Amino acid sequence: MTERVIRSTETTTVSDQYTPTGARVVRSKWAYRLLSFMVVLGPGLIVMAADNDAGAVSAYTEAGARYGLHLLWLLILLLPCTYFVQEMVARLGIATGQGHAAMIYKRFGTWWGVFSLVDLLLVNFLTLVTEFAAVALAMTMMGVSPYIAVPVAAGGLIALVATASYRRWERVTIFLCAFDISWIVLGAIFSPSAATVAHNAVIPTLPRTGITSQYMFLVIAVVGTTIAPWQLFFQQSCVADKKLRFSDLKWARLDTFLGAIIVIVVAGCMMLAGNYAATHVHGFSYTDPAKMFAAIGKLSGPFTKNILLLLMCNAAILGATTISLSSSWAYGEVKGWPSSLQLSVREAPGFYGIYAACVAAAAGIVLIPRAPLQLIILSVQVLAGIMLPSAIIFLQLLLNDKELLGERYVNKPWNNWINWSIIILMFVLSLILAAQVIAPNLFPK
Repeated sequence: MTERVIRSTETTTVSDQYTPTGARVVRSKWAYRLLSFMVVLGPGLIVMAADNDAGAVSAYTEAGARYGLHLLWLLILLLPCTYFVQEMVARLGIATGQGHAAMIYKRFGTWWGVFSLVDLLLVNFLTLVTEFAAVALAMTMMGVSPYIAVPVAAGGLIALVATASYRRWERVTIFLCAFDISWIVLGAIFSPSAATVAHNAVIPTLPRTGITSQYMFLVIAVVGTTIAPWQLFFQQSCVADKKLRFSDLKWARLDTFLGAIIVIVVAGCMMLAGNYAATHVHGFSYTDPAKMFAAIGKLSGPFTKNILLLLMCNAAILGATTISLSSSWAYGEVKGWPSSLQLSVREAPGFYGIYAACVAAAAGIVLIPRAPLQLIILSVQVLAGIMLPSAIIFLQLLLNDKELLGERYVNKPWNNWINWSIIILMFVLSLILAAQVIAPNLFPK
């Protein structure tokens, strides 16, 4: 029987022998495959689960509360888009061993590098503000002052990363991702019927109000939160930091595919929660997800309310750590600083300093009295949708660079058809939003 060896971070193949040092011998083919996947598991799952962050909770629940299940079909449409975009990111990270920001600088020059980096840092910081805004909204509904909850959350996020262990950070983050299973259970409770959900997921339908400015705003917000610019930078840097190889690519693809399914299913469950509140809670009017969960709690009990509010906080914390890391990795790569979760704070002070500064500043902004938190949350998702096309264009061009990837791993023609279709869709939505700003009466109110 062929012996196979599993290593903590990588596997080296020589014919049928797997012989890295410090490895574990596995005699079962299926056990080898499972352990190989478990070694690679992380970047794809985390980037997808963290994508259902505070902004996603707001966008999806508001879509469900205002338009019922009429936007479920959009999530199904976004499933392959999400997977194909992030699969390219994983492939590029494995091929280059470097982050997305560093590759843009090297292949397209300083001007485009600065443009992409400034875009990323701006959207990331504003998005990070929304994560702490969600913590403040949720904990207030649970009777905890935001002046306590937000600093505690910020301190915990900084402490998690400062452990200087990629593996430790990844394990804690995957543990937090596991809480998303609760959304699936709640979605089954909130679902009107399987047939109704399936019909709206497969067949595009419009609400009775038709296409209005608010409807288009939410469509763009949903797209912006489902495929966000920070995801491209985060996963590529994460793959590079984990030192994955081409032998790991099939498992990285599986990791990303499972994450894509989870992110769409959980998003659908959030819409179901919004629809449930709108149809079952007497006199309900949507203002923000925390108040919506409190309204559901009046009908379903305090346990359900607290679970929903804790899930909102969990989503915000997942989003905050991944978004802050994407900024730290990108800025550190461009500056040429040591940038890795494997290094100590003394070895990579700039990397950890950027992370801590972003977290602390965003938390401080949220504590400003009477800040319009829900408006900030939704507006950032729309801004992310506008900035996404330029980020995907850089990714698309890099994935067609045969010098980087070679003939085997460069984009295939069908990859390019899909990717350019996504880019065109993003540009169209951006133009629609710009038209709404210039001509507010373009769509009915």
